[in-house]
Amino acid sequence: MSSVGKIYCNAHNPRLYKILIVAEYNNLEVDVNEFELGTHDKSPEFLAKFHHSKVPAFESTDGVHLNESGAIAHYLASHKEGTHLLGKDKKETSQVLHYILFAENEITPHVNTWINPILKIASYNKPAHSQAVDSLKKSLEVLEKVLLKKTYLVGERITLADINVATALYQGFKHVLDAEFRKNYKNLTRWYVTLVNQPSFKKVLGEAPLVEVAEVWTPPKKEEKKKEPKKEQPKKEAKAKEVDEEEEDEIKLEPKPKSKLDSLPPSKLNLEEWKRFYSNNDTRPTAINWFWEHYDPEGYSIWRADYKYNSELQKIYQSSNLIGGFYNRLERARKYAFGSLLVLGEDNNNEIAGYFVIRGQEIPEEVYDAADYESYNFTKVDHSDPAVRSSFEDYLAWDGHLDGKKLADGKIFK
Repeated sequence: MSSVGKIYCNAHNPRLYKILIVAEYNNLEVDVNEFELGTHDKSPEFLAKFHHSKVPAFESTDGVHLNESGAIAHYLASHKEGTHLLGKDKKETSQVLHYILFAENEITPHVNTWINPILKIASYNKPAHSQAVDSLKKSLEVLEKVLLKKTYLVGERITLADINVATALYQGFKHVLDAEFRKNYKNLTRWYVTLVNQPSFKKVLGEAPLVEVAEVWTPPKKEEKKKEPKKEQPKKEAKAKEVDEEEEDEIKLEPKPKSKLDSLPPSKLNLEEWKRFYSNNDTRPTAINWFWEHYDPEGYSIWRADYKYNSELQKIYQSSNLIGGFYNRLERARKYAFGSLLVLGEDNNNEIAGYFVIRGQEIPEEVYDAADYESYNFTKVDHSDPAVRSSFEDYLAWDGHLDGKKLADGKIFK
């Protein structure tokens, strides 16, 4: 059996699991090129093939290049004629897509926010943690009800819907969804255990035990330096050394900026103050007037954001969920950005568009590193252009012209 392509991925990336499980179900051979994150993923050769350095990335034998794990899994699922993974008809295929998006937007971000600090791959933020736990519980309650009288999410056989949702929950069941937590989700647990014990799942995941007691985040311990006994020194040398040590201590005590944006000159626009003012006052004219009075074009920039794949959007609530998923992935940028994204139009004929106010003059890492960033076109706009100002104000107020489209829904990033 010849390989259908090569997957590039850093070691132990959970997003790889769904891809390999799909390959197992469809009896497809794929080559996996594992490497440590930050090495091959940024090489010129790699970037010449793919849109950005994110992994997993896939290169098919017929010249297809994909970055997103969901797209790679779908490609492999559809690679086999008559596969059951995408459903038996159009109705089931649309339901499979529903759960793929549900996993990406309503499960994965919340699981990551919960467990990444525990795994020491992200900093802990108590409000974000609490919100993630509450949001994940709501998503799991939906699945619990769906699985009350169903063995699988779509139809009578395992589909890509089951694979995506199960792998999105894998780290959760492994680290935090413990025995006490699972008492409220018996149908979901039964479904998950059924899946991870299937041969194709086990070949990729191995044993997938359920955690008995949830792991919790613990703050890092500060190590105390052992003081060495001082040796007698001549007065001049001792004094000079004392000065050097004081200077060294000052350097050590100086906090390192957590972001390049923290090193920018101070701005007269206080973004947190703006967010509070916007939330607590009428948008027109009060909040808008406040914004222009305090806006600092040297310290901040305004960007138009347009979703790239509007032709694929269907239900209004699904488009709204896409915005919510994007915002969840922008958690690192919350200190540096404010945004308003709207869903315009109606079911089966809608689009996503809006504006962001961002610290600095370029798109920072905190924004472009978000998983869904590549799904949007970000265009820097001139705030002094009357047409731009008018459009920007309309999107802040959720009224006005809005590019001639009808407002259906929207979300504010603040």
